[in-house]
Amino acid sequence: MNENLFASFITPTILGLPAAVLIILFPPLLIPTSKYLINNRLITTQQWLIKLTSKQMMAMHNTKGRTWSLMLVSLIIFIATTNLLGLLPHSFTPTTQLSMNLAMAIPLWAGAVIMGFRSKIKNALAHFLPQGTPTPLIPMLVIIETISLLIQPMALAVRLTANITAGHLLMHLIGSATLAMSTINLPSTLIIFTILILLTILEIAVALIQAYVFTLLVSLYLHDNT
Repeated sequence: MNENLFASFITPTILGLPAAVLIILFPPLLIPTSKYLINNRLITTQQWLIKLTSKQMMAMHNTKGRTWSLMLVSLIIFIATTNLLGLLPHSFTPTTQLSMNLAMAIPLWAGAVIMGFRSKIKNALAHFLPQGTPTPLIPMLVIIETISLLIQPMALAVRLTANITAGHLLMHLIGSATLAMSTINLPSTLIIFTILILLTILEIAVALIQAYVFTLLVSLYLHDNT
């Protein structure tokens, strides 16, 4: 096992060229599609999950906000499949890269905010100054609300990066401990291996939950601006 904890987070290369683009384009190829009138169980389950997720996220939106439904559903599917593929041995997880997560978060956040300023500029500006604010606190509150607005995409990206990276590092450490103990103490090895299996199950749940949280927060930002 590689002793470098952060080796799995290095962007792989093919003939000296970064392979991140190919890795990012790979997950959509795993989504099954059907050309038949009657779908099989896999596609039926997939369509049910997509419908359930989109219905839950879009229930609070008006007509203008629901135009983003396809983008948000595509976003949650992409993040979920990318996170799950990253749990495979000797694989690379693009969502552990802060630059990629910022590249997803900033355009979506900016689009929602710009839409809010274009359609409801009074309500958008009202967020910077809560009603009933004392006059001496007005400049400070405006600065605080502006900063809180600007750090929203950073918070989105850092949350996803930190959760996925922490899980991968923990699995790497426990896996290394299991391998090291296998030649020393068999009962301890079985206990640590059991912990590793439970952690893997937990990481599968975290991968799906983080995809849902990222998309849900984008949906909430959209709701506040439509």
